[in-house]
Amino acid sequence: MSRKSARETAMKLLYEYSITGALSKDSLHDAPDVLDFEQLDEENLHYIDQVIDGFPQKQEEIDEIISQNSHAWKIDRIAKVDLAILRLAIFELLYMEEIPKKVTINEAVELAKKYSAEKSYKYVNGLLGGYLKNGAPK
Repeated sequence: MSRKSARETAMKLLYEYSITGALSKDSLHDAPDVLDFEQLDEENLHYIDQVIDGFPQKQEEIDEIISQNSHAWKIDRIAKVDLAILRLAIFELLYMEEIPKKVTINEAVELAKKYSAEKSYKYVNGLLGGYLKNGAPK
């Protein structure tokens, strides 16, 4: 499995979390069409584990960053899939220093193009780009 697939899986977990309030790999076992766990290599399993284990404790900080950089939308008005993509990207930018920032933004834009409304990728790109320009740790 590629990092792209692992990232997509983590985004789906965060999307589910925004609906159910639960964040666990168990939901993937219940939906085998989403991911075959046999395909996970150690590195990408670790990536998904980092998101699952780290996000709940950092959600307030991440959501505050999204709110501060989303001038037109309150966080409860952001489409849930866009919110999941943004949460994952901000989590990567803050806590996964081994991933280049440009890669994180590019992958978030690609996820938005694949899963969200037609022009949502522009919103995702603008918010993340603005955050990097104005407030992200270097």
